[in-house]
Amino acid sequence: MKDPVALAKADKDFQWVKRLSVLMDSRFRIGKFSFGLDPILNFIPFAGQIITWLISLMLVWMISRHGVSSKVILKMLLNITYDALLGSIPLLGNVFDFFNKANQKNVQLLHDYYFLDRNTGSARNMLIIISIILFILVIAFFWLMYFFTIWLFGLIFN
Repeated sequence: MKDPVALAKADKDFQWVKRLSVLMDSRFRIGKFSFGLDPILNFIPFAGQIITWLISLMLVWMISRHGVSSKVILKMLLNITYDALLGSIPLLGNVFDFFNKANQKNVQLLHDYYFLDRNTGSARNMLIIISIILFILVIAFFWLMYFFTIWLFGLIFN
């Protein structure tokens, strides 16, 4: 079990992170549907997505200062990156942001870590898997760019 003083501090920090995540993901209600500032700010092209990503990144950074495992940090970073990438797609991203609540997912990860001793340990295996996936995506991107270049040169020089 964790130190009682550390748990008290973790609870205080957890409450702050939880309040900010509610503001970003579910502060407002229309009927049974809840949403926060995240989808509203994303109606500002480009800047809105960056602002919400930076706020989410600040939450993860604040959490990381308190000794959360690398596994939790990696999962949180994946949540906010996924949210930022899919949220940046014009129109579909706006709809996506109303339903995906990355900050609330991160609060659940934080709660599970602090109070249920879940997600402890290293992120090594996850980093290996992510690295393999990124390597495959980079190779696929280069392959597609090669064929795109051949097609483009065919249009220009024929």
